[in-house]
Amino acid sequence: MRKSTAAFGSVLFFIFVPCVVAGLVPFLLTDRYQLPISTQPAVVIMAGILISVGLAVLIHAFVRFAVEGLGTPAPVAPTARLVVGGIYRHVRNPMYLAVLSIILGQSLLFGAVPVAVYGAVVAAAVVSFVRYYEEPVLARRYGADYEAYRRAVPGWFPRLTPWRRP
Repeated sequence: MRKSTAAFGSVLFFIFVPCVVAGLVPFLLTDRYQLPISTQPAVVIMAGILISVGLAVLIHAFVRFAVEGLGTPAPVAPTARLVVGGIYRHVRNPMYLAVLSIILGQSLLFGAVPVAVYGAVVAAAVVSFVRYYEEPVLARRYGADYEAYRRAVPGWFPRLTPWRRP
């Protein structure tokens, strides 16, 4: 797949999946982001950090898929190469963690318990999807390269030092 095609496909997937999961659904669950937001400055700052960092990581991860992997995060248009650069040197699932960070940030910012519950449901679904679908598919597609990467880079708790491919 060409980089331009991968980029276009990644943008479409970004709009239809993360924007819905981390944007539209929390928007609907918080009664359309109406006030009041949290009155605690520390909570507002923490929420802002979670949302901002989550969004930055999510965009970075999507760019890596198009540029490094020459594909998209969508299972119907996977990458030609295993993506192990950038943030992927620290954690295997940065997109999922970023989406969960954005959802958690919104639940804090708006004091929305339904969004926190939704985040827990999304987390359970994501962990199950990764364990029972994504990891076996990646192991079949990329073989020994993925297994070496999987052994070296944690899935959910980022390593402090970046992994380097041997």
